[in-house]
Order: sequence, then C-alpha cells, then structure tokens
Amino acid sequence: MSVELKGIITKSIGGIYTVDVSDNICNHKYITCKARGVFRKIDISPVCADRVIVEADGDTGVITKILPRRSFLVRPPIANLDYLVFVNSTVDPKPNLLILDKFIAIAVYKGIKPVVVFTKTDLQQSDEYEKIYSGVGINVISVDNVKGTGADKLKSLLVGNISAFTGNTGVGKSSLLNNMFPELNLETNEISKKLGRGKHTTRHVELYPVEGGGFIADTPGFSSFDTNRYDIILKDDLADCFSEFSPYKDKCKFINCSHTKEKGCAVIDAVKCGKIAKSRFENYVSMYEEAKLIKEWEHKK
Repeated sequence: MSVELKGIITKSIGGIYTVDVSDNICNHKYITCKARGVFRKIDISPVCADRVIVEADGDTGVITKILPRRSFLVRPPIANLDYLVFVNSTVDPKPNLLILDKFIAIAVYKGIKPVVVFTKTDLQQSDEYEKIYSGVGINVISVDNVKGTGADKLKSLLVGNISAFTGNTGVGKSSLLNNMFPELNLETNEISKKLGRGKHTTRHVELYPVEGGGFIADTPGFSSFDTNRYDIILKDDLADCFSEFSPYKDKCKFINCSHTKEKGCAVIDAVKCGKIAKSRFENYVSMYEEAKLIKEWEHKK
C-alpha cells in the first residue's frame, strides 16, 4: 500500500532520483524514485534539492509533485539554494576575478547568497581579495586546508541551510569539504603540473546532510556553470547584481546610464574615488558588453 510523503531530492542520475523523506535531522531515510511523465508535458524536470511529494511503497516511489522553488540554477541543475559557495585558491591556480564576479552576479540575480572562500593561504595570503569582496557585503572566508583553519567558520554558516559548492579544479574544493565533513571522503586529485589543472573528479550534483541540519552539495567544476547559454543576465538587470553600485546608480546625470563610460556617471566617479573596487567595475563593463549581444527573446529563464 502506497503512502504520500514529502521529501527532498539528494541525487539525480539518469532519471532515477534519491529522495530523503526523513522527518528529522538525525535519521535520514532514502527512497529511490522515478518521476511522473506529466512533468515532461509541462516542461519541468525534478532536480537536486527540489522539495517534492512522492507516492512511496517501501523503498521505492514516484515523484508526483514538485513544490515551489525558492531559487533555480540551470547549470549545474539545482534548486532551493540558500548559499552558493565559490572556492578559489590564492595561487596555482590564481583566482580569475572575471569568472568569480560573473558567478557572484548570477547568485545575486537568482536570490542566492554568495560566499567567497580562498584556499591555499599557507602559500599566499588572501588579504587583497578579502578587501575587495568583504567590502561589498559578501561573506569572505579564508581557509588553510593543510592546517584546517577557517573551515569551522564556514561550517557554522552552512548548518540549517542548503548550500552548493563550486570552484575550478585544483582549488581544493573537495579537500575543504573533507576537512569540514570527514565522513564524506570525497575523491581528490593533485593538480597536473603539465596541464596546470587537476582532473575533474565530481561527476554529478549530490546533496549531503550536514550535522545539525541542512545540506551541502558538491557540484561539477566551473565549466559546467554555463553563464553564456543558461544562467545569463540581461544588460538592464546587471547593475542591480553589483550591490556596491546601489548608493550611486540612481545619482547619474542620465536616467538610462549604463554605468560603463558616460560622463556624469556617479558609479564611475565612485570608482575614481576608490569607493568601488576597480577590478569589480572593469568586470562589470566586460559583462555588460557581453550582455549587449544577448537578444531578450533568446533569454532562457
């Protein structure tokens, strides 16, 4: 006899979904589910972290309803995130601030709180990067994966929330997760000196329960976070994704100021005065020029 249960999808591979239907934060109960064909007709598919209703019969079931989403990323496919954690190393490889700023903007656009983590601080300090990002109200945490310092601060932020981790290969993302949650025992690889990058070890998005409540997700690397085809931002919405522009963008000389090169632009004046980081502004301009090429009818929500 089947029963109706509420749960959260923790893994999705080949149309087979693992759903956590536990009613407390300590004892997790998982069932294997398929999704009803009706979702194809309404052009929606269940993804990791979706809250769902299932008709369960023992250890198997069918997903019958997807509950309203708080947030949604197309690539990697994941819903209902509270935090998106961007892991960067200070060296080997150095941070690509343009990519980082693109992803922070997407998080803000999607209503997800961005967190920026810098690793390998035993090799190179992260002070210059911390100054840029903590100054715009973003949680910035520096960690040393060798000594394990900084991991506890990040772990306390994640409890009770759904958080995804993303970062280029070789930045120590899996090592950081292992330091916080040793029971995960995630696979890691050393960086290939010949290629200047590590072999990608994470094949799919998967949620892991956090001690004390909540979930974290390990995701594929930045290459799967496809900003050009899916989670894009139209040019008229871009300035709103840079929170440090907020005090200035309505004080420009012209109403439809793009904040890129206009005379009398209050944002540009703030950059010249050092109130807005030059790297953030330059990356905004680069993103704006890309966004100008996007046709609104091509935009995929």
